[in-house]
Amino acid sequence: MASRSPSPEFSPLSIGEDFTPVPTYKTASTTSIDFSGLLQPPLQLHEDLKTGCGGQLWPAGMVLAQQMLRYHRDALKDARILELGAGGGLVGLAVAMGCRVDHSIYVTDQQNMFELMGKNISLNGLESRVKALVLNWGEALPAEVLKEKPNVILAADCVYFEPAFPLLLSTLADLLDLCAEAVIYFCFKKRRRADMQFMKSAKKRFVIGEIKDEDRETFSREGLFLYTFKRKP
Repeated sequence: MASRSPSPEFSPLSIGEDFTPVPTYKTASTTSIDFSGLLQPPLQLHEDLKTGCGGQLWPAGMVLAQQMLRYHRDALKDARILELGAGGGLVGLAVAMGCRVDHSIYVTDQQNMFELMGKNISLNGLESRVKALVLNWGEALPAEVLKEKPNVILAADCVYFEPAFPLLLSTLADLLDLCAEAVIYFCFKKRRRADMQFMKSAKKRFVIGEIKDEDRETFSREGLFLYTFKRKP
C-alpha cells in the first residue's frame, strides 16, 4: 500500500481542540455490519459497555476495517496479523471474514475485553481463524506474540486516554522490533489537544505515512486520520 506525507489541510495537527465530541454510549446490543457492502455476509458485532468503553463500535474502527477490505482483500494471504486495542474485535474479525488470510489472526486487548472478544469470535463462527489474547500496553509482549512475530498490526481508536500514550508508543515499538518489515495500520479520531501530542511523539519514533483512501476527504473532515507506522532505519 503506497503512502505519502499528510496534506496540510487534512493533518490532525491543524484541527483545533475539542473538534469532535465523545459519542453517546449505547446500550448492549448486536449490530450487523457490511461496511458499505464490502462484506457479505455481514459481520455480527455485539457491543456491551459493562466492562469498559472498548465494548462499543468506534468510528476509527469502521474506517480502518473498510480500508483493509477495500484495498487489501487479496494482499494479506501470508500476513501474520494482530489487532491492538481491539475492544470487541471489529477490525480483526472483518479482515478474517473478508480477506484471504492463511494465518490465525490475534485480536488483543485488556482482560476486561477478553470475554467480549471471544463472544464476537463465536458469534461469527471464526473460532478456527481468530484468537483472543490479553495484551497490556507497556508490558512485555505475550509469548504467543513473540512466537508469531506479526507483520501487520491493526490499531483503531487507541488514542483516547493521555496517561496511556507512553504505554501505547512502547508497545507499538516493541511490535515493530519483532519484524523488520512490519507495518502498523493506524486510525484514530482526534478529539482533544492531547491527541496532537501523541502524533508528535509518534513521528519522533516511527516513519509515518498517510494512507490513500477514496473516502479520505470525508472522514478527515470528521477528525479521522489513517496512517502507516514503520520502524525508522
